[in-house]
Amino acid sequence: MTKADIAEKIQTTTGLSKKDSAALMESVFAIMKESLEAGETIKISGFGVFEPKQKNARRGRNPQTGEAITIEARKVITFKPSNVLKDAINK
Repeated sequence: MTKADIAEKIQTTTGLSKKDSAALMESVFAIMKESLEAGETIKISGFGVFEPKQKNARRGRNPQTGEAITIEARKVITFKPSNVLKDAINK
């Protein structure tokens, strides 16, 4: 499913124009992105939790050469689906 598909579903569900549906979707995504960049957790009831986490630097290796390398510390986003979503998917 693409952004265009989501905007179309918003349009058919709410009756908003295509332009307004796309703007609404982009606004929601922008708010979520800003919150995650700020290190905030996003909890959506009945859907799940988006949480930024810090991964420490670690040793790894180049699979082609076998050479040892250091993988830099970085932030990642994890998603944990709610039980409601898990149940709906597994019906």
